[in-house]
Amino acid sequence: MEPAEVDVLGLQEQLFHERVRECLICTLLFASLYILCHFIITCFKKHTDFATVEDDEDAAVNRIALWLCTFTLAVSLGAVLLLPFSIVSNEVLLLFPQNYYIQWLNGSLIHGLWNLVFLFSNLSLVFLMPFAYFFTEAEGFAGSKKGIMARVYETFVVLLLLTLLVLGMVWVALAILDNDTASRESLYDLWEYYLPYLYSCISLFGVLLLLVCTPVGLSRMFTVTGTLLVKPRLLEDLDEQLNCTVFEEAALSRKICSSTTSCWLNLSVAVLRERFLAIQSRRLALELRRRASPWQRNLGYPLAMLCLLVLTGISVLVVCFHTLELLLDDAAMPRGIQDAPLGQVSFSIFGSFGAAMQVVLIFYLMVSSVVGFYSSPMFMRLLPARQDTPMTKIIGNCVSLLVLSSALPVFSRTLGITRFDLLGDFGRFNWLGNFYIVFLYNMLFAALATLCLVKKFTWAVQAELIRALGLHKLPLPVTRAHQPSKLG
Repeated sequence: MEPAEVDVLGLQEQLFHERVRECLICTLLFASLYILCHFIITCFKKHTDFATVEDDEDAAVNRIALWLCTFTLAVSLGAVLLLPFSIVSNEVLLLFPQNYYIQWLNGSLIHGLWNLVFLFSNLSLVFLMPFAYFFTEAEGFAGSKKGIMARVYETFVVLLLLTLLVLGMVWVALAILDNDTASRESLYDLWEYYLPYLYSCISLFGVLLLLVCTPVGLSRMFTVTGTLLVKPRLLEDLDEQLNCTVFEEAALSRKICSSTTSCWLNLSVAVLRERFLAIQSRRLALELRRRASPWQRNLGYPLAMLCLLVLTGISVLVVCFHTLELLLDDAAMPRGIQDAPLGQVSFSIFGSFGAAMQVVLIFYLMVSSVVGFYSSPMFMRLLPARQDTPMTKIIGNCVSLLVLSSALPVFSRTLGITRFDLLGDFGRFNWLGNFYIVFLYNMLFAALATLCLVKKFTWAVQAELIRALGLHKLPLPVTRAHQPSKLG
């Protein structure tokens, strides 16, 4: 065998081993995310007991829907981890360029992960989640034999009709906006053009949703963190709250006892017991907070609030600086690349510290967007309850989280949180190259975030000062309106 043939075989073997290694790494990562998401969904899913034999069909339908929801939630978590994993991989390769044990971190692996997340996101949004919803609601066509296959047939028919409806609406919209024969004919290419175009519209909707939810979440994070931590004595009187709760619990206990023994009181015992359990759980929570250590009470709350304030301020400053940079440098515009140049240069001017700060800001903005999403009146009904969330609501939560998480890389790059360019089909969105859209988006985010924070801190500082000075205990003056006399 000639040396040239040996070199070609060696190169082919190396490419084969790299491909197998990338497939194994992607499989292990996704399997880990799937197991984690399965535990999360089972913690919120409503437990239904199927005691009879006829209910085995419903149990099988719920299991299939549960698997599809777990897959979708795993894809959502993978989309959240895309940018942090890519940034950390680049910094690790910069710190240890010749280390043998981290050679598996390369541009081919990162690019493959981005493509897989994009593919699975399209698959979940276009097919899996609609199939899960219609499958749980299907009962089979009238006159057909009952069973799983009857529900599957009905679900596929409904999905086909929905696909035709969406395809026609997109085709008509494109014909109205862009009256070009080539553009309309390109929609016939379902895989290469239509699905990326549809996902671009969904991603644009997700980015707009993040624009609304993230500023609200940034202001709500202080309230949510305050409810989870123990406040200092100056800001909260636990003894007074605990005494009021004990008195209310005792009063409800006496009402329940009297309503069960006396026939003169027309009270709903079930409502009283439900309220009694709520007050009892609140009393137990207050007792746990009362037994908190002085370090946890006096140091944990101020440090948490300071961290939230610093992260929020840095986020707003980064967006403001990126807005000014858009006016001066065209390189600040988000763009897509086909090859990831990992290990060559850091994506932050502050090196590894700046890259770590970018990762923290990305996670913080994602958590804030989720908090703001569930705090909005429109989506507050989707908030899951532990062990009491029906399957349809779980499907709605998975779809919402997938829309938010799949738009997070575009959202972070558009706001300038990171300089890591979008890989694969994430950078093919047409509106990313429009300067006016990107500039207006940055301006709106900075204005909304500043407005929400100023309003939040103004009311919060006023309320805490009134509470600390004891002014909330003063009786309010009663003003009586002057009523004219009837005799006059």
